[in-house]
Amino acid sequence: MACTNCSTTDGGAPKGCNNNGTCGTDSCNKLSVFDWLSNMTLPGGQAPFDAVEIRFKNGRKEFFRNTEKLTLSIGDIVATEASPGHDIGIITLTGELVKIQMKKKNENPDKELAKIYRKASQKDIDIWTEARNKEEIVRMRAREIAINLKLEMKISDVEFQGDGSKATFYYTANDRVDFRQLIKEFAQEFKIRIEMKQVGFRQEAARLGGIGSCGRELCCSTWLTDFRSVNTSAARYQQLSLNPQKLAGQCGKLKCCLNYELDTYLDVLKDMPDMETKLYTEKGDAYCQKIDIFKEIMWFSYANAPAQWMVLPAAKVKEIIEVNKKKERVAALEDYVVETVQEVEKKFENVVGQDSLTRFDQPKKKSNNRNKKKKPTNFKNAPKKD
Repeated sequence: MACTNCSTTDGGAPKGCNNNGTCGTDSCNKLSVFDWLSNMTLPGGQAPFDAVEIRFKNGRKEFFRNTEKLTLSIGDIVATEASPGHDIGIITLTGELVKIQMKKKNENPDKELAKIYRKASQKDIDIWTEARNKEEIVRMRAREIAINLKLEMKISDVEFQGDGSKATFYYTANDRVDFRQLIKEFAQEFKIRIEMKQVGFRQEAARLGGIGSCGRELCCSTWLTDFRSVNTSAARYQQLSLNPQKLAGQCGKLKCCLNYELDTYLDVLKDMPDMETKLYTEKGDAYCQKIDIFKEIMWFSYANAPAQWMVLPAAKVKEIIEVNKKKERVAALEDYVVETVQEVEKKFENVVGQDSLTRFDQPKKKSNNRNKKKKPTNFKNAPKKD
């Protein structure tokens, strides 16, 4: 999801808008934040907030203290404190919005933070770029080592520190994994400091990104930060088919978007009879089969004829329920059925053959050789010219 200014070259590589993350959409970065206070000045005498938000690989973000009073803006590449050495990141937010962002993540704005060393020099950027280019090769080799050791784990991503002195391996596993021998193999193979970090399946999808079934980028890799629990009851309330293949996202868990409209459905369902509603009539008992909360109608069928559904408004269903509470039965559901007008299906006749798939094919011409004289094949018997 990039802005229209980025475009691509003839080879398919992105050109880049060269705004370093300061364009209006800022959609080149994952989990981007729009600085809506950038055009506002602070009141007189108030010092700007000395903490900044810095993004590293994928969606990993951390807060750092600007102790050196450097002039920083969004998109600057800086060298930050790390253990050991230093790391390289890109500034994504500065000013008073950082304080709001820290409160949103339940962090104290006045707590002690790691500091920013300096703006990254060209040498720092070259080392950082070289380390980033090795990540894919290291990840594939790390997977081979884990498979050879027969460990039930998946190494999903590798992140090198900015100075190339340490690599963090992100992995997913269903059970606890003893990777002590694996770390020894990694240290011997890659000659760097190794750190293993286990992440959940949703966090893995957020780091790697991808395209969802809706055709857009994954919510967890672009803007969603809090992973709330999703239950199958959310699909039931929204009358969705309980098909695991359709309800599961790329992480293998239930899609987070099932919760987006759940509150709206719950509010409307409060004023409607539930799916367990049972109506008592003289023709027999009727059970609810389906609910349409937008049209406020319900489908019922008799117990002895479950295939014959009848459409009733929710208001009429409430009237029948009030009658049943008095231990009385209504005559029949047919007295309350909504008359549905069936739309006449429009049929179009193919008059001129415009729907034919072969209408543009030229028919083969039949060769008529009856009227043509056969040429002699034997030149000796051919008639001589005068």
